[in-house]
Amino acid sequence: MANALVVKKAQLPSFKRNLSAAQYVRMSTDHQRYSIQNQAAAIAAYAASHNLTIVRTYADEGESGLRINNRSALIELIEDVRSGRADFDHVLVYDVSRWGRFQDIDESAHYEFICKQAGVKIAYCAEQFDNDGSLLSSIVKNLKRVMAAEYSRELSVKVHAGHCRLSGLGFRQGAPPGYALRRELVDENMQSKGLLKRGDRKYMQTDHVKLRPGSSEEVAVVRWIFQQFVAERLSDAEIARQLNRNGIPNQHARPWNRRLVHYLLKNENYVGNIIYNRTSSRLGQKVVSNPARMWIRSVDAIEPIVGRPLFSSAQRIMEERRVELPEDEMLARLCATLKRRGRLSGAIINETVGLPCTATYMEHFGTLRNAYRLIGYTTKRNCDWIDSGQLWAVVIARLAHRVAAAIEKAGGRVNINEAADCLVMNDKVGLSFRVARWWPGKKASHSPRWAIQRRKYLPAGWVVAIRLAESNKVVLDYLLLPTSELVGHMIKFTEKALSRHKARRFETMDALVRSVITRTTNTNRASTKSARSKRPRTANRTKGKEGRAPN
Repeated sequence: MANALVVKKAQLPSFKRNLSAAQYVRMSTDHQRYSIQNQAAAIAAYAASHNLTIVRTYADEGESGLRINNRSALIELIEDVRSGRADFDHVLVYDVSRWGRFQDIDESAHYEFICKQAGVKIAYCAEQFDNDGSLLSSIVKNLKRVMAAEYSRELSVKVHAGHCRLSGLGFRQGAPPGYALRRELVDENMQSKGLLKRGDRKYMQTDHVKLRPGSSEEVAVVRWIFQQFVAERLSDAEIARQLNRNGIPNQHARPWNRRLVHYLLKNENYVGNIIYNRTSSRLGQKVVSNPARMWIRSVDAIEPIVGRPLFSSAQRIMEERRVELPEDEMLARLCATLKRRGRLSGAIINETVGLPCTATYMEHFGTLRNAYRLIGYTTKRNCDWIDSGQLWAVVIARLAHRVAAAIEKAGGRVNINEAADCLVMNDKVGLSFRVARWWPGKKASHSPRWAIQRRKYLPAGWVVAIRLAESNKVVLDYLLLPTSELVGHMIKFTEKALSRHKARRFETMDALVRSVITRTTNTNRASTKSARSKRPRTANRTKGKEGRAPN
């Protein structure tokens, strides 16, 4: 079928260009009528009636339309149009709300204008107006954009009120549980339906989520942390070091740090309370801290792990250690540290006694560089890379989504390992994604280098490295490296050293995806063959001299 939900990459002949179209489909979690299949069916009918052939599909599944940052397919569509790679002249969308529920309707119009400027027309297939630029069309379209934004606002208020009510009844809302805590699914009669794993969610409206203590080993660790903090008066950092020294990972299967220990000591879940609405982020806006009068507290909603006297003692100690400084005093102490140490960094700030941590400076001044600027300090570090971090995070997310979709299409299974921030293919092989940053040689005559930051926990498998060109703003190529060859926190290599790391190089993202699928398939076949070879032989198949079956 010409108008099926199929992605075609091939360039169309020029005489058919005016009949080619791409479809953009998006589904969040609202109504079933907005399912991907229903959108595709309506778009296919529209394409057939207008003599259009769908040559490409951009799909954002399970993504909110409030902003573009989390919608990798729409980002890819806009980039293809901007760069001139688009092999279509129309973009077919189910309706205005599927294009987005942007709270600023000018943002929605902006992305449509980018397409229009490149000669690509946006068509809303299920709307009762033609997007032809007429006065009536413009009025109705903007009204639809306002309605789409208002729907999200009204829904947000209703959902928040429901969450507050359920939290008051002792049910868990959102966010993964802390260390030594588990989520338990219960029905309307409070009967257990089992524990929820990481990433699992409830699907029936009558079901709810309760918190309960985890394993006895983790519960013992929590009690040990409180005892060390209260009785031994150890600091958060000292407790974290001891936990890491003893090989005890946190709830994310990663090493502990002082902030995680501090959060655990403040968490009222461990004395049986549930607190909701301490912070809020309405409609994707910046997270804000709410005053205590707005908190929803449910007492004795969880089986306590530590006693209230011990928990209260920990809170008093933290309050005594907490020093509230005005911003001018924070800057004065920072300036004194600079004079004493000769330079500043995040590590220096965090280890200096009497100086607030980096998180506090960022909370007050936005970024560390803003605080540095206020005391007249200019870091020698190139901060352009820090500013572009969000951009490359989106690129990585888009690449991971494409790889996962291709593997599942080929019959494989893909899970997301949040602790390692990677894909796990067929429950065996890890596929991590990193950016290889360009660095100049130490001398003018030396070759440039690339650096990949290695996570402490790296599952066996491969690392996909997006290698950047000299400006660190453009993709040079893609590398596939076995994790067994990556040693050290920072892996640095030159072009000539790629073979030493057994790296495979790919010019395009498509070539990389094809190679990953091939390797996944081969690994799966090898595992199946190995499993078959280990099966015990049955008695009637054993034909040794002494074990021959009788006639």
